[in-house]
Amino acid sequence: MTQVSQSRPSVWNVANGVTALRFALVPLFCWLLFAGPHDPGMRFAAFGVFGLAALSDKFDGELARRRNLITDFGKVADPIADKALIGAALLGLSLVGDLAWWITIVILVRELGITALRFWVIRYGVIAASPGGKAKTLTQTVAIGLYLLPLPDPVQLVAYVVMLVAVALTVATGLDYVVRAIRLRRRGRVTGQ
Repeated sequence: MTQVSQSRPSVWNVANGVTALRFALVPLFCWLLFAGPHDPGMRFAAFGVFGLAALSDKFDGELARRRNLITDFGKVADPIADKALIGAALLGLSLVGDLAWWITIVILVRELGITALRFWVIRYGVIAASPGGKAKTLTQTVAIGLYLLPLPDPVQLVAYVVMLVAVALTVATGLDYVVRAIRLRRRGRVTGQ
């Protein structure tokens, strides 16, 4: 009987290339935002780069799963690229005075805390993204996109409301991840992992 060897995909694949592109778009996005923080043309350009980078997140994951290109590098780099993009956008918007600092701090503390939490329990298993976590990411992305657009003042209220929903989802899903991490760690201790 012949054994079929299953080779692992190379780190140098198109899905990881898309993730690397997302990393590369972060400094371009920042430059566009800071070069003309209140210039409508620059804001539209920053919005376009942010949107492209955000869409690439969906594309690289689907591509990796569909073509069996999932790598350990991709598993680590993809969420870091997401956090780099969201973090740069939040910090940038707060630095130019368009977003309250408390919102940026709450979201970034949660994101960094959950990343640390995932490393804390990694030997017991992986905490997969929940539907709530995916909704949180989508809502954060939409809210940031709205803040980036040079919208008239009355419409800015919509951006603020969407951002408040994003903050609520951020906190709620953060608490959910903490509970799931504690359960995973306890299960791991019981089974002797």
